[in-house]
Amino acid sequence: MVWTWRYEKADGSAVASALGQEEFAGQGDAETWIGESWKQLAEEGVDNAVLLDDDRVIYSMSLHEG
Repeated sequence: MVWTWRYEKADGSAVASALGQEEFAGQGDAETWIGESWKQLAEEGVDNAVLLDDDRVIYSMSLHEG
């Protein structure tokens, strides 16, 4: 299993990040990384981050505070 994040605009379209596409061995590692990186992603124009386990969507979350 490979865990990754997909970055999206509010309309669901894909967004690339200067941080690149990280791969993680587990869900906890992926969640720790997003917790440390979400502000930079939001500044780059990412609205939502979608956690994937291989190609299976685990959940989607907004990167906007509030």
